[in-house]
Amino acid sequence: MSTPKAPLPNVDETETRIRLADGSLFAKVWTPESSDDPPPAPIILFHDSLGSVELWRGFPQRLAATTGRRVVAYDRLGFGRSDSYPGKLDAGFVAAEGQCVVPSLCDQLGIDDFVACGHSVGGGMAVETAARLPARCRALVTIAAQAFVEDKTLAGIRVAQRGFEDPASLAKLAKYHGDKAAWVADAWINTWLSPEFADWTLEPALAGVRCPVLAIHGERDEYGSAEHPTRIAAGRGTARILPETGHVPHRESEALLVEVIEGFLRGI
Repeated sequence: MSTPKAPLPNVDETETRIRLADGSLFAKVWTPESSDDPPPAPIILFHDSLGSVELWRGFPQRLAATTGRRVVAYDRLGFGRSDSYPGKLDAGFVAAEGQCVVPSLCDQLGIDDFVACGHSVGGGMAVETAARLPARCRALVTIAAQAFVEDKTLAGIRVAQRGFEDPASLAKLAKYHGDKAAWVADAWINTWLSPEFADWTLEPALAGVRCPVLAIHGERDEYGSAEHPTRIAAGRGTARILPETGHVPHRESEALLVEVIEGFLRGI
């Protein structure tokens, strides 16, 4: 007979908006009950190329409850409930998030120090953020992140591109992005497949990371090999491969993912 799971501590969930020069971002904040004074550095979540706050599902709440840290997730400009993106993404969009968006988000939410945690391309944004704000980023966690443009990544994107020829696939995306869904799909596919993006790599940013690093990857990730977490963690921290897990660990292996992150952040 299995032992029932202990209930999670109460977590307060609030919504807010972050004002930028080009529009406003939708954000959610999960604040757990905590007796720590001062509270530990909050976790900022960076979503993937088709992602949004809602597509994190229950992961932020469980992460907040388990780590005792405030968790902040936001829709990037052009995604979810945030305003539309003004134009097309350029090849520098990964670096721009840490340079232009995160400082405004921190200022408006009163965040001094933080943990950067990102999924897929959001992992790249977390790396760039850690490199650009080394005095404020206390730890870096990447989940299924890409460190360079790999043939396996491009092959997975081409499979998805064919899938979006079915209007039903775009309709599913519209549940989370509304009338921005076509832009979201095109931004992901056309940016990654463009010749201008072929030489993109996280190596320059990784050289500037000064905090502890945990690079998590699924054993069955369909968008990248284990070379990505190996490069991200090399000389900086730990690469952790999750068994029986694909590209979306926060949906496929949520409990294990939270356990691994909590263990890493304990004491930071």
